[in-house]
Formats: sequence, structure tokens, C-alpha cells
Amino acid sequence: RHRCPHKPTRIYDNGQQPCLTTEYVEKYPKYSNISPPRSLKPKQEYQVHRGKMEGITTFKSDYLPYDIVKRPFRVQEEHKPKTGEIELGTTYQKDYNAHKIQPVTLVRPLERKHTTGGKLDTIPTYQDDYRSWEVQRREPSKVEHIYHPPTEKFGNSTTFQDDFVPRELNPRQSFKPPCVAKLSDVPFDSTTSHRTSYIAHQLEPKFIRSKEEYKPSNQPFEDLTTHRNDFQGLPGQLAKSCKPENAKVGSNAHFHGVTEFQDRFQPWLVSLPEVRKTKEYVPPPGNMDFNSTSHLDYVKHEISPAVPIRPVSNGRRTNAPFQGNTTTKEDFKAWGSCRQEITKKQQEIPKPTGRFYDLTTFKSHYIPHQIIPAQSFKPVHAIVPNSAPFQGETMYRTEYTPKKQETCPANYPSPPGYVYVNTDSQGHKFFRQLTPEFSESNSNPIPKEVAVLS
Repeated sequence: RHRCPHKPTRIYDNGQQPCLTTEYVEKYPKYSNISPPRSLKPKQEYQVHRGKMEGITTFKSDYLPYDIVKRPFRVQEEHKPKTGEIELGTTYQKDYNAHKIQPVTLVRPLERKHTTGGKLDTIPTYQDDYRSWEVQRREPSKVEHIYHPPTEKFGNSTTFQDDFVPRELNPRQSFKPPCVAKLSDVPFDSTTSHRTSYIAHQLEPKFIRSKEEYKPSNQPFEDLTTHRNDFQGLPGQLAKSCKPENAKVGSNAHFHGVTEFQDRFQPWLVSLPEVRKTKEYVPPPGNMDFNSTSHLDYVKHEISPAVPIRPVSNGRRTNAPFQGNTTTKEDFKAWGSCRQEITKKQQEIPKPTGRFYDLTTFKSHYIPHQIIPAQSFKPVHAIVPNSAPFQGETMYRTEYTPKKQETCPANYPSPPGYVYVNTDSQGHKFFRQLTPEFSESNSNPIPKEVAVLS
């Protein structure tokens, strides 16, 4: 589809209506007899109230005041319980008859368990191979202490104080070997399996590929691209520019006239502001007295410096070394202690000796059976050949009628089958058709005149 790109800028007339010449407007003309439907929407206009506004509202006109009367107080009666027993029977208990309910039979089929006739050996591998040993339990060597309550009066000393005798710590002798590397007297044998087994082979000379020399082509370079080779432009006239020449209109003559600003805003007479004269500074007569009250009345006193209370230090210096031994260092000396060994319990059950047979119960009793695959009832996916020809007719092939693709005549500078008529003020060329024809498939007539942009 083509559309006129012209905007309100024109050179022939001063009209303000835009150009709406399109292919759609030419093929589908507007009906002149049918008027557009009227809108029933009310206009959004402010309606001025012409009458006088009254101060009476709906509440004021409809409301009737009533006299407020105090609500009478009702005396609450004393509760008196009824005599007799409450009947707790309900309508449900009277009308409902209980029925005996039988258990619901299951519709689900019973589960089929596939069992074999062989006997299952349930002895596990651990129970068969690892049997417990007959180990006698040792009798405890603990001495029974029977508690006898004391007969004497409780003293201040405890059992720990009476029985415990302070002794010196004797650390146990450590049998841990010293972490010192043992040096061997045998000289180091530096022969390895790689040195003894490795056989040095002579390498073949490396293949070096010769560098090919660049040979330029003798034929000239073809700079024709696919677009330049295949594209053939349509012959036509060059479009003329409708833009007016940018001619500057200027004049050196002085402008003679009165503007709106000069006409409305006349200069007013403004009085100058009064300027006050500053008075000249006159210094006061006489000399200035710089003596203050503190300067005249202050009496200076002679005060002796304060004597320090700190005693005078005797500057005695000795060359003897400093004796840093204290009572704590002499009485509390560090003990040489070593780390005690971990007390491990001796293993009661000896480790088994001999070769371990890894033959399990499952390996010894398992009998392999041949697997019979289940029969498949799935139909064979075979293609049945048919000698009849394939009917490839569809609704689209039978009902589709091909239409002729018409080329818009506005694409040509001088459309074939049209005669030039005139050019309007907007620069459009109008052409008239020589022999008007009507298409059979479409009832829309072919336009008699076509507008072409030049």
C-alpha cells in the first residue's frame, strides 16, 4: 500500500487540509447517503442554576421532632425452678429404628502370591560362618566391703585426711622410642627400575614442511557483487525537489515605525532619590587615659616558692648484679614430668588364625534356573501394502480458486494503460484509465483515476 507522505507544508496553496490519498480510499469509496449515528451521550457543559437556593434539606422537611420520654424500668422476676424430672427423649430417638449392619464385601480381587515349592533356608551368612566361642566368664576379684556405721562421735578429720599420705610424684618410665632418624652405614644404591630397564632409542629426524610461496593471481579482481550483478533498476525520471529555494531577504534600511511595546508603554518621569551627606569625623579633644581600676588599685606582693614535701633521694649506685631470687622461686620449683602412657585393656578374645573362606550360604545353596520370558500379546507393527492409488485431494485443493496478483499502478512513474490528466497543488499527478474494466471475482470497480507521487 502507498500513502501520500506530504505534510501541511505546501508551495501552491495555503490550504490546511492534509492529503488522504491512499489505495484503500480509491478502492473503497465513502457512501454519501448514510450519515453517522448520533451520540446519545450528554454534553459535558456546566449548567448554571438560575433559581435561588433554599436552605431547606430533605432531612429538615421530613424530620418531625418527638418528645423524649424516659424508658420505664422493668423489675426482674425471681427464678423459681420447676418440679419433676427433665425428659431427655428426642424425636430422633423415637422415630429412628436401629438396623443390623453386615460387613461390606470387598470388590477388589484377592492378591495372587506366586510361591514356589522349594524350602527357604533362613539361616543368615553371619550366623552360619561366625559362631560364638565358649568362653568362661571370669570371677570378679573385688573384695566385698561391708559397711558398719561408726560408734564414736564424728570428728573433724575426714577419711581422706586420715588415709592419704602425701608422697612425691614418681612419673612412669616412657618406653616410647626416641624420634631420631637412624643413619645407615651401607652406601646408598641409586639404581632404579627405570635406569635398569630403560633402553634409549634413536629418534627419527623431524619432518619439516616447506613453506609455500605466495603466488598472486594474474586475473583482475572482479568487484561485482550478487546485488550489482542481478539487480537491474527500473528506468525512470529523477524526482524533482518541491522545496523552495532558501533565498535570504535582507535590507540595510532603517525600520521606520512604532511597535506595540513603544505604543503602550510610554516613559514616565521619575525623580532622582535624595542623597544624604555624611558628617565629617571630629576627634575628641585631649589625651586618652589608659589606666584602669585594676592597674591603679593592685598591690604586688613578694611570695616565696613552695617547698616540696617529697623526701630527698639518696643517689647511691652499686655495681653488684641484681639478686632476683624470691621466696616463691626458691620454694616452688618446676617438676620434671613426662606424659603418661594410655592404659589399654588387654584383648580377651584372641585373633583368629588360618585362611578365610569367602563362600557364603547364598553362594553354596543358590541354584540358577533358566528364565522363561513372558509371551508378548502386542500386535506386530507391520505395514500392509495397498495397491490402490493414494487420494491426495483436500478441501483446499478442490475449493481454492487462485486470484491474479495485481500490481499497484502507483509504483510506476508512468503507469501502463493510463493517460496523464493534470497535476494538483500538492504535486500529485493524476492519470485516467483508457478502458475501464470490472473484475468478475470482486464487485469493487477498478479506480478510474490514480494519483502518483512524483
